[in-house]
Amino acid sequence: MWPYPKVLAHRGGGRLAPENTIAALACGLSHGFAAVEFDVMLSKDSVPVLMHDPDFGRTIAGIGNVATTAVADLQEMDAGAWFSAEFAGERVPTYAEAMAYCRRHGIWMNVEIKPVPGYETLTGGIVAAMSAACFADVASERVEQLPLLSSFSIAALHAARLAAPALPRAWLCDRIEADWQRQLAELGAVALHTNEAFLTPELARAVKHSGAALFCYTVNSPTRARELLSWGVDGFCTDRIDLIAADFK
Repeated sequence: MWPYPKVLAHRGGGRLAPENTIAALACGLSHGFAAVEFDVMLSKDSVPVLMHDPDFGRTIAGIGNVATTAVADLQEMDAGAWFSAEFAGERVPTYAEAMAYCRRHGIWMNVEIKPVPGYETLTGGIVAAMSAACFADVASERVEQLPLLSSFSIAALHAARLAAPALPRAWLCDRIEADWQRQLAELGAVALHTNEAFLTPELARAVKHSGAALFCYTVNSPTRARELLSWGVDGFCTDRIDLIAADFK
């Protein structure tokens, strides 16, 4: 049910590198993580870039937002200085650049489609189509090699399904809602991704009994990781790649 690695480096490098950058992917890889989760949204000119926040001010200094900034301008911005001087000058990577890096280094990707509000369908379709094109040489039955597309946005996942039906999808939800099984079926999703803080043994059993895979974010305690795995959770992402190894059991 879960043919992918069990532990993923959250946003590339967890707390050890600036999130959603090539430096983060390299950091995770240096700690043994050949599996990552990162976020993708569209620039003003509809180019997917790695970014979590729609507005500047946290990982990108200044005032403004991704949806009204062209990709060429985004790539002139500093995506590393906020983290530490060591990473000053780190660029905002395009999704194409991140995919190329991951394929070159054998890194499996959980791609969270994180659309700017109002761009859900467009983002889901573009990200899925680009993903399918990048992995066109991988047979659909080799699902463990294909990226897993996840999102909180139902509209984005529907668009992703239309654009690239062969790519696996996962529905993200903070709390598992009463209609989770219907939503998974309508989306053709293979997995449910949820906040570890709100998961219970009963909910975990129900999801697993349905035949869906179960993934949690963001697990930063080895003790909690062991507990979740004992409940049947298939995988999780972590910021603490210094505490929880890629081969954690």
